[in-house]
Amino acid sequence: MAKSQEIRGTWKQRAIGKAIGWILRVMGWTLRYKMSGFEQITSKLSDKPVIYSLWHNRIFAMPYTSPQLGAERDLVVLTSASKDGAILENAVKVFGVGAVRGSSSRRGAAALIALRKKLTAGLHVCITPDGPRGPMQVLQAGVIKLAQSSGSPIVVINVEFSKCWRLKTWDKFCIPKPFSKVYVKLEEAVEVPKELSQEEFEQYRVDVESLMNTEYNQS
Repeated sequence: MAKSQEIRGTWKQRAIGKAIGWILRVMGWTLRYKMSGFEQITSKLSDKPVIYSLWHNRIFAMPYTSPQLGAERDLVVLTSASKDGAILENAVKVFGVGAVRGSSSRRGAAALIALRKKLTAGLHVCITPDGPRGPMQVLQAGVIKLAQSSGSPIVVINVEFSKCWRLKTWDKFCIPKPFSKVYVKLEEAVEVPKELSQEEFEQYRVDVESLMNTEYNQS
């Protein structure tokens, strides 16, 4: 398959993605969401677009929270340049969410430029910084580079499911069981300075990774 066709996605990938999107939407109607930390998006962060950071195995929860995540701004997600990315791109369209194609391993530089342009245009972006191939819950440097170059803060999304199935994938992908509870918490925003030494850059990477691995308090 030609690269340009792979980026756009085939008609079959578009059809599968749309079908998955509607299946997710129907399943989502049975879930009970408990959300916290969203008030910062409409208060102290209301004047700027943000970079949402979410682990790859928790992306099932993202479409249902997109209205709150977007608030008064549109939202786009970073999906891989593979056929799976084409399917995901069309799945999130069902929820009114846009997509930028690329990853840390393929079209990484182009994806970062495209995401920076979206932020400059005033859109929020969402990244799974351990995707598309892992290692699981290890934060890749791209999200820090994007925050550094764009001036947009990173807002970590922590998600827990009361009951879920775990797939036998590299990230142990989680699918919440019908009628289960989904806990979604936005952590305090992290501002990344434009000028950083190599050691300081790594410290920000470690700090954000640690924040993403913080145990969720369901109380």
